[in-house]
Amino acid sequence: MHSLDSSYELGDQLSWHWQQQLRSRLAGLSDDEYFWEPVPDCWSVRPRGTSNAPVQAGSGAFTIEFAFPAPDPPPVTTIAWRLGHIIVGVFGARISSHFGGRPVDYQSFDYAGTAAEALDQLDEMYDLWVRGVASLTDDALARPCGPSEGPFADRSMAALVLHVNREVIHHGAEIALLRDLYLRKAALNFDAEAEVRP
Repeated sequence: MHSLDSSYELGDQLSWHWQQQLRSRLAGLSDDEYFWEPVPDCWSVRPRGTSNAPVQAGSGAFTIEFAFPAPDPPPVTTIAWRLGHIIVGVFGARISSHFGGRPVDYQSFDYAGTAAEALDQLDEMYDLWVRGVASLTDDALARPCGPSEGPFADRSMAALVLHVNREVIHHGAEIALLRDLYLRKAALNFDAEAEVRP
């Protein structure tokens, strides 16, 4: 009978998706795509001082937009916003809390002003996260996450790893769809103009 390597199995779900699907879909991301707003009033990453959002977080030349509570329905978000969320909220803060990484949070992070910089940040955080997950023993995976995880505080680290996998997979799919739409934006604009003609 084979023994179960829990940290490998949990990590492999994300690693397989990253290597076989997501990371290749991000290759060649341009700055125009990174900041593209497919509809009005998107949340994005913007140069400091240019946002009208209730919350403008970040320590550098660019800030990410939020509101608490979020509007209903929430705004559509750009690729820049989605990458910022994965880098900081999904990976970075958890690496800091659980694997001894540098402090990372929405307010103090230096958000990328270019697509290439954002992908470098993403690659760094992904590598740190998967190495951290690989280091977890079965006992560590069974322990509660602790107060840094809010609603996940009493859930196991294994549950948190699955949650992170889910977050990266679904936000990655949203980014891939935005890239598909961006390639066809001329056709989208033509269709929208045709609908408003008398």
